[in-house]
Amino acid sequence: MVASIAGLSVFDAAAVRERLTYGAAIPRVREAMIALSDGRARQLLRSFIGLGEGRTFAIMPAALSEREAFGAKLVSVFHDGQGRKAHEGLVVLFDGGSGAPVALADAGEVTAIRTAAASAVATDALARKDARVLAIVGTGRQAEAHIAALRQVRDFDEVRVWGRDPARTAAFAQAHGLAHDPAAGDLPGVLAGADVVCTVTASVDPVVRGEWISPGAHVNVVGSSGPGQAEIDAALVARARFLVDHREHVLAHGGEFLRAKAAGLVGDDHIAGEIGEVLTGKIAGRASDSDVTIYKSLGHAVQDLAVVAWLHERTLECA
Repeated sequence: MVASIAGLSVFDAAAVRERLTYGAAIPRVREAMIALSDGRARQLLRSFIGLGEGRTFAIMPAALSEREAFGAKLVSVFHDGQGRKAHEGLVVLFDGGSGAPVALADAGEVTAIRTAAASAVATDALARKDARVLAIVGTGRQAEAHIAALRQVRDFDEVRVWGRDPARTAAFAQAHGLAHDPAAGDLPGVLAGADVVCTVTASVDPVVRGEWISPGAHVNVVGSSGPGQAEIDAALVARARFLVDHREHVLAHGGEFLRAKAAGLVGDDHIAGEIGEVLTGKIAGRASDSDVTIYKSLGHAVQDLAVVAWLHERTLECA
């Protein structure tokens, strides 16, 4: 439902899900990442308040430019202790001209859609054009979102999925029409020959090892969002051309990179650049078909604000 309260457009989860398609989100996220890299968009490092084990409150402020919309995402991230986590909260959008708040949106649904859209942007820029096999590591909301979003940028012949719980993995595969052989459900087998890999777990320690990734693959590392988490091992970080959504954030909060750095395998210069720099041609993405590329995603308020601004603008147009 979309409501208007005291001049605010309010988008609940159902309204975000209905209106914010991947076709709309992907170009808005792409524009936001370019603006973040070239300095037009600005944001502060996210702030965390711990609320006990597996429970965090985060504040993420940003401005799309000096004259455009600004605001923040206020979100709780609660782990359930079984490898899954939930985002709950609000995205608050302010008008860049008047300074007045103009929209509120369900942060959980916005996060789900814009995160997968960002991976689609990175995949389009970094994966081989002939990529045909997609492997998803994880079976939660982001697994579903990534399958839908990445199909917007590559024509996959095969989509594979792996999760810790075989029954949940089989149910996920059935629900999404994926071929699934429980007897061949070991993770190295799922990753073998995959052209694009997405890690979308809530794992604290690495689940993917560098030796399991095929030459020429592109890997979106998405599920880990803080310095104490890592989905891939340090060897894979060191092996790959390592690209990020935002250098400052990854240097502070990118768990996989920080572990590889602490192990002495990489230095800060191992971060080849930001995805926004690849999109504008400032730096190269993939140098050859045999490169392994990584896109480290932490997710940013500029992405949230960009898609909520689009939702708000469409509402005004239809009023």
